[in-house]
Formats: sequence, C-alpha cells, structure tokens
Amino acid sequence: MGPLLALASAVCYGIVDFTGGLLSRRAHFAAVTFLGQIGGLLLATTAALLLPAEAVRPVDLLWGALSGVGSGAAMHFLNRGLSHGAMSVVVPVSAVTGVVLSVVCGVILGDRPSTVAWLGIVLSAPALWMVCGGGREDGGGVPDGLLASAGVALQYIALAQAGASSGLWPVAAGRVAAVLVLLPTAARHPRRLRLPPVRAGQAVLVGAGAALGLILYLLAAQRQLLAVAVVLASLYPALPVILGLALLHERLNRKQVVGLVGAGVATVLLGLG
Repeated sequence: MGPLLALASAVCYGIVDFTGGLLSRRAHFAAVTFLGQIGGLLLATTAALLLPAEAVRPVDLLWGALSGVGSGAAMHFLNRGLSHGAMSVVVPVSAVTGVVLSVVCGVILGDRPSTVAWLGIVLSAPALWMVCGGGREDGGGVPDGLLASAGVALQYIALAQAGASSGLWPVAAGRVAAVLVLLPTAARHPRRLRLPPVRAGQAVLVGAGAALGLILYLLAAQRQLLAVAVVLASLYPALPVILGLALLHERLNRKQVVGLVGAGVATVLLGLG
C-alpha cells in the first residue's frame, strides 16, 4: 500500500504542475496560486476530519504551518515560472534542487547521507547546468524554479518533523499558513482574483490536487516506507516534462536532454540515500 500511495502522490503532483502551468498562462499566476491554496485548505480540512487523529499536538501543527509557508512560496514561484518558462525546464529545476536542499538541511540537523545520496548531490550540479541551457540564455523560468525549490525543501523538511499521531491536521494547518502568506499579495491586487467562474474553479481544483498529493505522500511515509515514498514521489517531474514535450511541443537541445536524464538519476539517488 505504501508504494502505491507514494506513486499516486507523484502522479498528483505531476498533473498539478502541468495543469497549474497551463492555467497560469491563461490567468494571472497569483490568482491561480491563491485560489489553489483555498482549494487545498478545503480538501485537507475535510480529509483531516474524515481520518481521526490519535492526539493533535500544538508542536505538530506548528511544523505543519511552517511546511505550508514553504508550500505557498513554492507554488507562487513555480506558477510564475511556468507562466512564461518551459514546463520541461522549470519543473525539473525546482524538483531536483528542492531535494538537494532537503538533504543539505538534513545534514545540518544531524542526518548522515549515504554515499549514494552524496553521489546524487554531486550529479545534480552539472545536470542542472545542462537543463538550464548549458550557459545559454534559453532557460526561461529557471530563476523562479530555483526559488520554488527552496519552498519545496521547507515543505518536506518541516512536515517530516510532525508526529504521526496528529494525523492529517499538520497538512491542514499548512494550508491555513499558505493562505495567510499569500493573502497580502492577493489583497494588494484584488482585481487579479476576479477570474471567470470556470477559471476560478480550475484553480481551486489544482490546489486541491496539490493538497491530495501531499496527503498521499504523508500517508506513505507514515507506513514506515519513507525511502520508497521519497523515491517514487520525487519522480513527479517526469509527467509534466513528458506532457510538455508531447502536448505543448516544447523542444529541448541535446545538452538539455542529457541534463534532464541526469536530474532524474540524481533525484532517485537522493531518494535512495
């Protein structure tokens, strides 16, 4: 069950990144991000109520809230990058860099990565350079992808500190924090939130999908299959990259293709480590 939950999480994240990227090209990315977090809050709260927790500790809610700060920042910069950059570049950059940052922060907190994990860290540097165009100025959205990766790392590191006894309430607390973090930007530009009903509904569904992906990952990790969950969940960039190439006809040069392969290998190595 654990591997299936983690794989389902990867599929959710892949679909969310692809659909959110498309929607951010048709509506303002800030509106897509904010309304998405509203959808995530509704789904996470409903799920937390349906799956009773043994004991909800305040400290677990605080860790969940900190994770939500990372989620809000990650989605903001990711959607901004996807609104003008190639999906097959922005998503892998944010994913593999986020995993690297997670490993580095883990070392600072006392973790000792294996040789395999260090190999993934070393491999990720040249892979990212090639994905970004190998020094050429054709890697649109890369800066936003790198900023999003910091949010991804914070999201996973903080959520990992929450105890299993709190159930899904840390995820719900995270959605509240994400909404509060994004609220000032939304309040400064209220016109951006005035989307047609169809677009607004799509944004809410995208956010709900992201929350579902995080819930599935948390459930997989709680079943003592953390290594498997990390490996499978961190493979989510493959889906938006494939869809971007197949449906949006995005083109990559040979160096970027090699970089994408290297980024995928690095992500797997980091998960195994």
